[in-house]
Amino acid sequence: MARGRRLRTPVGDDIRPTSDMVKEAVFNIIQFDIEGRRVLDLYAGTGQIGIEALSRGAASAVFIDDRPEAVKLIRENLKLCGFADRASIYARDALGYLKTCEKFDLIFLDPPYDTKLVEKTLSAIIGFDKLNVNGIIICETKSDMATPAAAHPYFMQKEYVYGKVKIIRYSVSG
Repeated sequence: MARGRRLRTPVGDDIRPTSDMVKEAVFNIIQFDIEGRRVLDLYAGTGQIGIEALSRGAASAVFIDDRPEAVKLIRENLKLCGFADRASIYARDALGYLKTCEKFDLIFLDPPYDTKLVEKTLSAIIGFDKLNVNGIIICETKSDMATPAAAHPYFMQKEYVYGKVKIIRYSVSG
């Protein structure tokens, strides 16, 4: 439904959208795991990853970002693509949101690079058990960053490197 739509993008460097190459790679990795799923897009930025999941059949998506300009962009992009009725947007800190939210089937984790938020957020997802059985976490980091460990029953499935970007797929077993 949203294919071919040009999403609004930020001015400046405060929000770093995922490159088209990396986005396509992510969705090739999870192409059979999207249909009917509940999606959480943490550090959502423009909302492009969650919106892409909705366009590929996800049942619903929750977008989390604590920056007002990002929340505004997400709202505009959801409206532009016709997905506002299948999405919720929260202007909140991702770590705070994870303390009280429900479980999801697919979680996208792409915090600002050069922060410790990947480790902290992954730890919170695992600690608060926010992924449904057989769910997936897709984490985007710099390629030279050490891969964060996951505690049982969560586990790292595979890493993919695309230039300066690393995509890590985590899951949880029953």
